[in-house]
Amino acid sequence: MPSLPLLLLLLLWSSGAHGFPAGTSETQERDVQMVQKYLENYYNLKSDGKQVEKQRNRNPVVEKLKQMQKFFGLKVTGKPDAETLQVMKKPRCGVPDVAQFVLTQGNPRWERTNLTYRIENYTPDMARADVDHAIEKAFQLWSNASPLTFTRVFEGQADIMISFVRGDHRDNSPFDGPGGMLAHAFQPGPGLGGDAHFDEDEMWTNNFRNYNLYRVAAHELGHSLGLSHSTDIGALMYPSYIFSGDVQLSQDDIDGIQAIYGPSQNPTQPTGPQTPQVCDSKLTFDAITTIRGEVMFLKDRFYMRTNSFYPEVELNFISVFWPQLPNGLQAAYEVADRDEVRFFKGNKYWAVRGQNVLHGYPKDIYRSFGFPRNVKNIDAAVSAEDTGKTYFFVANKCWRYDEYKRSMDAGYPKMIAEEFPGIGNKVDAVFQKNGFFYFFRGTRQYKVDPGTKRILTLLKANSWFNCRKN
Repeated sequence: MPSLPLLLLLLLWSSGAHGFPAGTSETQERDVQMVQKYLENYYNLKSDGKQVEKQRNRNPVVEKLKQMQKFFGLKVTGKPDAETLQVMKKPRCGVPDVAQFVLTQGNPRWERTNLTYRIENYTPDMARADVDHAIEKAFQLWSNASPLTFTRVFEGQADIMISFVRGDHRDNSPFDGPGGMLAHAFQPGPGLGGDAHFDEDEMWTNNFRNYNLYRVAAHELGHSLGLSHSTDIGALMYPSYIFSGDVQLSQDDIDGIQAIYGPSQNPTQPTGPQTPQVCDSKLTFDAITTIRGEVMFLKDRFYMRTNSFYPEVELNFISVFWPQLPNGLQAAYEVADRDEVRFFKGNKYWAVRGQNVLHGYPKDIYRSFGFPRNVKNIDAAVSAEDTGKTYFFVANKCWRYDEYKRSMDAGYPKMIAEEFPGIGNKVDAVFQKNGFFYFFRGTRQYKVDPGTKRILTLLKANSWFNCRKN
């Protein structure tokens, strides 16, 4: 007979009010098992079934699901819906989001700032020198932001012991084979305290392919130093594996490590990127584009996406969609009849179709569009579907490009203030939706009729995000 939490999951599965997404019975059965295992591993769900509340909305599975959904910023329903399952299926750190026996009680920290580490063995997936370099860089991230120093030793017991192991490796936290749990580390303390273990059943790399050792090691060493998981998706200490092409501490990570050990001893205190807050009234955008009917807002390393099927704003790394694109994109627009989106940074641009960057990119803006060499970057761009005309905004001027003739229109560039009066002399981002242009400058947004060039509405920049207070 299944244990009570599993039985409750089966009830949730069969109930219309709390049901799993539609699928084959075999798929749903796998999802049931996966949800139970996930909540046991990371949210301390007890499988003995003792003291289970009778009311469905107060049973332990629902409560743990709500806890998990709140942590990841999902809609808190207590239901194992599609978005919840999607997050649960992502590769992640093996340290729980809710403290279990694995973690030392209280707020553990090292009493010394000069710590030692030892690499006990190596993965065959990478050259030894590459493993050494990845681990060294991971320690360096944390030492740059704190008074901590790390010295490698080659024998005996170090403060932080690093090893590649698989399956049950005698620390009460067995690994689960490829995918799923990638690694785990123990918070400061005696014995296993501070040690970091990497699952040898994973494929470890020094590039964007699964799984970047430097990225995972930097996260795990945060645990070795006393940090817990962060709910900030932009933080290195966020539990799910996300590799955005570069590895850096966010401001959230820096604040965390300095709260434990104090500020860095560098003359200039380090700062890190901050994750956009979609309902921040001061939010601005680097670029905005439509893509197959949805609107995608770009800011630093992130995209924010809205669609009519899911009311919550999706916030994630641009690299989740397009690993080959750089961070800090400056302009973007969709050519709908070619099912193509073009992204610009500096004098280069990339073309994508769906999640695929097209072959032969990046290309330069001079040969492709005919810009003069004194144009160093594009601030914003938008294409009018009905005319095939694309507007490019550069400083206080705008250019108009004919997508059919593949050449710039005569008489351009013109001053932005002349071509689109009332929106100012600079554009941060622009896109077209339902026949209207939406121009963004700072925290302001202008809805413009492209035919008459008249401003129809003045809005806050984040008005698309259903924020109660703008």
